[in-house]
Amino acid sequence: MQYPYLLFDADDTLFDFPKASARAFSAMCLANDIPDTPEDRQLYHRINQELWAAFDRGEISKEALTLERFVQFLQALGLSRDPAQCNRDYLAALGEGVFPLPHAEAVCRELVRRGHKLYIVTNAVASVQRSRLQGSVFAELITDAFISEDAGASKPDPAYYDYVRSRVPGLTAENSLVIGDSTATDIRGANNAGLPCCWYNPRGISRPEELRIDYEGSPQPHPGRAAVGVPRVPPAPHAKNGRPALGGGPFCRNSMETCAAGAHQPRAR
Repeated sequence: MQYPYLLFDADDTLFDFPKASARAFSAMCLANDIPDTPEDRQLYHRINQELWAAFDRGEISKEALTLERFVQFLQALGLSRDPAQCNRDYLAALGEGVFPLPHAEAVCRELVRRGHKLYIVTNAVASVQRSRLQGSVFAELITDAFISEDAGASKPDPAYYDYVRSRVPGLTAENSLVIGDSTATDIRGANNAGLPCCWYNPRGISRPEELRIDYEGSPQPHPGRAAVGVPRVPPAPHAKNGRPALGGGPFCRNSMETCAAGAHQPRAR
């Protein structure tokens, strides 16, 4: 087994965050007498995404972000509501939104059966993530979860991965694999920390040339790289950075299984 330690991102890798967020937004609107229209949702989403991007760049704290998004949202709507209360209502509802992505549970169960140890690495709000993990099917499958608030650093900061290493005896750059959907935090973080990584890319977007991506799960094959389906299918013989290059292709389930395949393949020589 090449990678006994697998470091999974949570939102949009294991959990359907857009679904949970949409339901939490509706609950917040209902509790605070705020219109819940597609235009309002889009406005909130834009403000939220911009602030999380600023967080990823180290420009704003998570505590400030979670409040500021509702300050800006309410100002844009011209509504007089308590942004702190809106944030509390949203986070409470979000913590109850446990929606695993299709096949994520099956893939994780198979990986545990094969002998892998699964960990969560996440920048999400600690109270929300703990609540969701404890109430999810992943609770019995995950060995531990490392949340940036506890670490004192966030992905993609190498200090975050130093924190993870300090709490997982035996974890090295040779026996661990980071799996996540975000190039800005998961993949760049793995690059910064010198760890192998698998980009979960179910939308098949173009890969950023400036980042090292050792494995990829995507719905379409990249030029010059063979397609890979479920974990039983061996990776393409082409190598990148000393590891097999996994393409996308005719997935029998979804892109997550390609990432799982890479985790169990022997090292390329």
